Amino acid sequence: MHAVNLKRFARDERADLAELLATLSPEQWEAPSLCEGWRVRDVVAHMLSYDELDTRALVGRFVKGRFALNRTNAVGLAEYGTRDPDQLLTLLNDHLEPRGLTAALGGMVAMLDAMIHHQDIRRPLGLPRQIPPDRLAQGLRCAMIAPPIGAYWRTRGLRLIATDLDWSHGNGPEVRGPGEALLMAAAGRRGVVEELAGPGQATLAGRIGG
Repeated sequence: MHAVNLKRFARDERADLAELLATLSPEQWEAPSLCEGWRVRDVVAHMLSYDELDTRALVGRFVKGRFALNRTNAVGLAEYGTRDPDQLLTLLNDHLEPRGLTAALGGMVAMLDAMIHHQDIRRPLGLPRQIPPDRLAQGLRCAMIAPPIGAYWRTRGLRLIATDLDWSHGNGPEVRGPGEALLMAAAGRRGVVEELAGPGQATLAGRIGG
């Protein structure tokens, strides 16, 4: 897909997330997300922590994190995690158009980050949604080739089949289910694989670890 569409999808996904966040209570902002150890506000802070970095600052962030993604994310969260929900929501609305690292690969980084983290927030809060099919299908395609997601390794030797989209991927024992659940399971989110079915489901569950 042309890069401009990825940026459009990224912007639309961020706008949808901002619309949700504007409705959350203070208690919901403090609620746990699907990201282990992160509250809803931590997820939002993490998403935005790369947008304002130029190349020099980005390199500095990775140096502080000793070039390990988890440690680098922790550095960014420490810098942005002190902002309150109103400040984070204002920042998100000011950064609907991805920039910096999140604009990399034609906007793919921002689109995947926003789509997966949007669900990381919604699922524990019991606030499901229907991701627009064209956006979700593109998210699934991109997730399979994005190294930080780890979907390639979790789903290798399996065939993923979305039951609500015209999308499938891979070869081997089948894992079937809604596209959103496939995306979140492929991204390693625990508690999602139970929503899937097929002879490859147990293999995928074992690779996620729960």
